Amino acid sequence: MKEFEYKELVKATENFSQSKLIGKGSHGFVYKGILEEGKIIAIKKQSLGLQKIQDNSKLKNEVSILSSLSENSFIVNFLGTSCHYHDDSSKNETFLIMEYLPNGTLYQMLHAQNNILPNWPKRAQIAIQVAKAIQFLHQTKPNSIVHRDIKSANILFDSNWNAKLADLGLALRMKIDRENRHDDESPIHSSNSVARPAGTIGYLDPAYTKPSKLSTKNDVFSFGVLLFEIMSSRKAIDVSKSPVSIVDWATKLIKEGQALEICDKRMHVPWYMEATIKNMLSIATRCVSPKKIMRPSIEEIVMEMENVIIEPIKYPLWNILRGLTLLKRKRKRCRKNCSIITTNNVTKTCAQHEKKLIREILADKVTE
Repeated sequence: MKEFEYKELVKATENFSQSKLIGKGSHGFVYKGILEEGKIIAIKKQSLGLQKIQDNSKLKNEVSILSSLSENSFIVNFLGTSCHYHDDSSKNETFLIMEYLPNGTLYQMLHAQNNILPNWPKRAQIAIQVAKAIQFLHQTKPNSIVHRDIKSANILFDSNWNAKLADLGLALRMKIDRENRHDDESPIHSSNSVARPAGTIGYLDPAYTKPSKLSTKNDVFSFGVLLFEIMSSRKAIDVSKSPVSIVDWATKLIKEGQALEICDKRMHVPWYMEATIKNMLSIATRCVSPKKIMRPSIEEIVMEMENVIIEPIKYPLWNILRGLTLLKRKRKRCRKNCSIITTNNVTKTCAQHEKKLIREILADKVTE
């Protein structure tokens, strides 16, 4: 982990100019910075409120979590830290330096006015990339990491529009508590300010009411909410709509057999994508089950998405239809040529040609 000079950050951000501010939340601000060598970085600075009460717990927790992780293509890359000591030596300010992702957030993509909307295959791709990011955290050894703040505003896009999970300020490591049968996971962090239940309303698991209720299934619930949001472009909580909760609204439609009514009305749903979309909505429904035991693990979610969602998208139906059209044309030519033959082997010859043509079509599919 690199230690950056504070003066580097001041110069890179033009003294933390408002023009360099690219994001803000309840715990801090994010600035875009350009280092002397031309490298673009993102700098996370603690909020003024937390600075005043000298509460560095969340920032220190994030540094601890990020510095322990190996690099992963689905998690925003952590570059290092910087510390600024004020005139009063008892006060210091910590900064996090992250990779800069230029294409904004998933929240902006889905909800900003006049934005280019993602098509259905892209939405499925975003969902699987987020799921793999969560899987990486949950499978971290020796203790799983629970993100606790899975939401569209924390999904960023790189220059190739690949989704990456960001903001691990609320993340916690887990430890196994074998004496508790119902809650076999509990937070390893001892700080009350960090360990108490936290998250974003609308995405937060309603079962997560005290520290002992922390579980990887809390992230699974949030991921289910996010899936509904990806498919509908409706906010997790929208007071202008009824019901205000996306979970209540979506699950009601699914129970009534109107799953496709959840889909973003601004985007046409082609018939060949209907099965994929229904599969994604089925996963989302199981994720937000009130009973934790009924929710799938993130490993199960990734496996299912790869098998029934991503694979069909890799080989879209138009390729299959094109192949069948070519097969039909070749069949006609085959029958025309075979009709010249007057022996009893005509049927056998056509069958041999059919098998050869099918093999050619399948080979064509593989090479694409």
